[in-house]
Amino acid sequence: MSRRTLAGGLAVAAALTVTTLPAAAAPLSVTFPSAKFPLGDATVPTKTATAVTQGIDLYDVKAGTATDGYTVTVLMPSGRDYGMQETAQAKAAEVEALGETPSVQKVVRPQVADAPEQIVYMVRVGLWPLKDKAKADETAKTLKDGGLKVKVDYLGDDGLKTTGPWDVKVVMIDAKTFRGSYGATLGKSVAARETVSAMAKDRNALVGVNGGFFNIHTAKNLRGEPVGLSVVGGRLLSEAVPGRSAVVLKGRTARITELKTTVTAISQDGEKLTVNGVNRAAATDELVLYTEEYGAKTPNDNGSDVVLDANGKVVTLRPSGSAVPTGMRVLHGAGAASDWLNEHAWEGWTVKVDQKVVDLRTGKALALTPDLNVIAGGVGLVRNGRVHITAKRDGHDSVNMILRRHPRTLLGTTKNGSLILATVDGRQPGVTVGANFTEAAQLMRWLGATQAINLDGGGSTAMVVNGKLVNRPSDGVERGVGDALLVLPK
Repeated sequence: MSRRTLAGGLAVAAALTVTTLPAAAAPLSVTFPSAKFPLGDATVPTKTATAVTQGIDLYDVKAGTATDGYTVTVLMPSGRDYGMQETAQAKAAEVEALGETPSVQKVVRPQVADAPEQIVYMVRVGLWPLKDKAKADETAKTLKDGGLKVKVDYLGDDGLKTTGPWDVKVVMIDAKTFRGSYGATLGKSVAARETVSAMAKDRNALVGVNGGFFNIHTAKNLRGEPVGLSVVGGRLLSEAVPGRSAVVLKGRTARITELKTTVTAISQDGEKLTVNGVNRAAATDELVLYTEEYGAKTPNDNGSDVVLDANGKVVTLRPSGSAVPTGMRVLHGAGAASDWLNEHAWEGWTVKVDQKVVDLRTGKALALTPDLNVIAGGVGLVRNGRVHITAKRDGHDSVNMILRRHPRTLLGTTKNGSLILATVDGRQPGVTVGANFTEAAQLMRWLGATQAINLDGGGSTAMVVNGKLVNRPSDGVERGVGDALLVLPK
């Protein structure tokens, strides 16, 4: 898709500003790159560095200029803003019939490591500078009045060629000099959502960023539930989506890999049944484990609850739909799983819940010790120093997720084991455009990451340093999220 430069861009100075680190601080083994910014026109970014504590630096990075403007996009019968060529041409004819001049534009969603490229077509009308959005709105109204479904688009969001600008916050944590630890938290409960600021404050964290994706398609009171693996302090609080990327945190080490979980209920009579999920809504015939961290009642679905003590002894059988007692766990069965519990989980019996978290790169199970924390990633970006985007495996194989620019929260590790956390703000025309997956991978490689993943983004992107929100969330306010990664002083 071709692009022309529009007037009204915002200039960004090329000066380099760096605060002086304390004289006593040891030199970092992970350092901010001196090369030009890897996105857009590859200019020298402006940079302000702040020493957070021993071994941790915060960088405020700005690059690029605003030259993108607005257009009007015509929606296809599917409701999407793109479609096949024949469909796009038919929509273009409808635009012409209303007296406007359409453009049918070919868009290539690039190939990634596990999915081929995809060619789609969009119908656009008009092109206006950033300052003239009102004119785009007027044309959109005309088309809507003519019966078409349209939207006004900022071209910087497309994911195609742009000059920016970008507003990036980077935390670099040096493996040699950092003396704290890494942790994960789901806040006060699995079910509820909380801001990163609140979760960081609760643990007196030096740094916090939002974690993985959470389930917006479940009941409103359960939407803090992670979509994928969560281990907090050695306790499995959400099962993995098999094979998806995740970050394993242990003490002051961080490692990116792919994981799976297996959870099995084993009755004292020897009978076994797979536990389908942990701390989430139960589907028909599923067996789901609930821990006291869940923070909500078990499903009220005419199923069965078996309350287990810390040793797996069945304390009581009860109708479903109640909270998890303190210090207990509950096996909830719906349909066929309820029948299994009634047959193999009698009061006074023991039902062992066997849990395994397996690293698919090594084939070994992780020890669920108190210093182990795991956060599910959204998409793998960099592997062994090379761009390696696993969008399909990680459930984000779409034009919107691969090509379009969004706010991003990124995590990477370096060759020597240092940790890099970055947020790229977006959806703020003329101020910052965000990044697509390829740009996010390029950015993390530029920062020195040899392994990197994309965490949740969009309005969820948040970075908190010493209790202060340092980025600008695209919603205008900080959003409640499912979980957070914390950098702790001890």
